[in-house]
Amino acid sequence: MIDSKIVQGDMEYIAREFKKQEIFRNKTILITGCGGFLGFYITNFFVYLIKQGIDVKSLILLDNFVLGEPDWIKEIKDNDGKVAVYKFDISKDNISDIPLAKNADFVIHMASIASPTYYRKYPIETIDANVWGLRNLLEYYKEESLKSLVFFSTSEIYGDPSPEFIPTSEEYRGNVSCIGPRTCYDEAKRFGEALCYVYSTIYGMPLRIVRPFNNYGPGMNLDDKRVPADFAKAIVNGEDIVIHSDGTPTRTFCYVADAIVGYLKTLVHDKFDYFNIGIEEPEISIKKLAEIYQEEGKSLFGYKGKIKYKTPKDKNYLTHNPLRRCPDITKAKRILDFNPRIKVEEGVRRFLEYLKERTVQR
Repeated sequence: MIDSKIVQGDMEYIAREFKKQEIFRNKTILITGCGGFLGFYITNFFVYLIKQGIDVKSLILLDNFVLGEPDWIKEIKDNDGKVAVYKFDISKDNISDIPLAKNADFVIHMASIASPTYYRKYPIETIDANVWGLRNLLEYYKEESLKSLVFFSTSEIYGDPSPEFIPTSEEYRGNVSCIGPRTCYDEAKRFGEALCYVYSTIYGMPLRIVRPFNNYGPGMNLDDKRVPADFAKAIVNGEDIVIHSDGTPTRTFCYVADAIVGYLKTLVHDKFDYFNIGIEEPEISIKKLAEIYQEEGKSLFGYKGKIKYKTPKDKNYLTHNPLRRCPDITKAKRILDFNPRIKVEEGVRRFLEYLKERTVQR
């Protein structure tokens, strides 16, 4: 596991909240999209279990690294021969070529670009990962004895919900445009969910779906181009925080450690289902989030920058961008006992503390 007090503390938190680590003893876990933000924490959690004596048989990590291979990957390779990393395109390459893939007990499919800036740059690759990549996994494992396969969908499948559907439950059918710059992501995720439903129904596959709501924290690439990363980058570099809207759109921001608990609880859930994974409150404006970063940055970095508003250079930056995003997580609370508790101020502080750690280490 990477050398970080923040990440170590978060792993301990995840273990306390999840409580079912023993289920992974002597099991093989395959993760697609391991090099992304969420892949960082999920991968490090399994490495943490290995370090804690939970004898995970094998951790198979796949990613095409289209946005580059992160430095932390080098820090977790091998681990007594239990961790194997492969540069692999799940939509094109043959999964049967991956040693031990057939023996996987748990599969976590998160291969996809999630940043709007980058999925607009790579729209076909985004569709392929969520449709053909998923289809390849489903075809490969439909006759195997998997315990669970989790597909990472998105809150974007809801589009821009009407006010009466906020907080948004899993049964809301969405207000999504099938034509536009975000379609490659939104509609590919929707189709991916349809594939999961069909394969679960026809083949009885143990499939589950998670819909992340605005996760943030350590592991986010500072060039990710999503708001939490943009604001953090400004703090670290001592630059002004720039908002490319009027600052009024609202979100609830779920710290990554809480989100991972929800994903793991979904992974070990005992039947086909789909869950919002996020936090219900507070629903805050982008301007308010910037102010939180500004305040936490002052105490940790001596930050003196200001909050500024600029028109984005990308003319599609705000096209079909939801005005509000807030999940109803009643279902996940009831069925999974999912209870996120890390408030946004604490989460931002932990994110910035992690970045300060890494800066010092370099």
